[in-house]
Amino acid sequence: MTDLSQFPITKKWPAQTPDRIQLYSLPTPNGVKVSIFLEEAGLAYEPHLVSFETNDQMTPEFLSLNPNNKIPAIIDPDGPGGKPLGLFESGAILIYLAEKTGKFLPRDAAARYETIQWVMFQMGGIGPMFGQVGFFHKFAGREYEDKRPRDRYLNESKRLLGVLDQRLEGRSWVMGEEYTIADMAIFPWVRNLVGFYEAGELVEFSRFGNVKRVLDAFLARPAVVLGLNVPKAG
Repeated sequence: MTDLSQFPITKKWPAQTPDRIQLYSLPTPNGVKVSIFLEEAGLAYEPHLVSFETNDQMTPEFLSLNPNNKIPAIIDPDGPGGKPLGLFESGAILIYLAEKTGKFLPRDAAARYETIQWVMFQMGGIGPMFGQVGFFHKFAGREYEDKRPRDRYLNESKRLLGVLDQRLEGRSWVMGEEYTIADMAIFPWVRNLVGFYEAGELVEFSRFGNVKRVLDAFLARPAVVLGLNVPKAG
């Protein structure tokens, strides 16, 4: 049996099945990227709920794996060279798991880098901008009388949706007919923008027909349905 005792995080979240990938997460847009991949790839994993309500992400055990105190993070007991590997940052985890399994990342070098390009598009643009729109639209940002900060992020989110909509013209997925980690990175955030953040009308989501079409296809995938609810609370 694999020994994960070298990872202090396992003291707070003991591994019941240490031979499986250990996932430390919460069902947020960043968190579900990884659980969706794991479900899509059929990889055995053990999920652990990192509760923001009790500041689990700030505990020494969690910080020992991710000093940036963000979810998700993983431990792969069968990492490179057969040695356990801990990783954080959802985009890095997606690329790692795709390369480990040979799934959802094109083997052709040019297409591979193009896919990673769109993952970075989400990491550097869609995630931060959509998150700021959520803050200003649904949460404490509503208290600001000056709407210029909100509109800065709103306008950039609309622009990003336009870029994505144009990319999806005539395509089933971001990379064409092949479903990839780019889709797994992007569409949980689109779902959150129009769902949890309730910002669909604000960003004029109805204008972006291609984005809506692919979002609907994404949400219809059985593995996505499962992954969106991992880890379960309670």
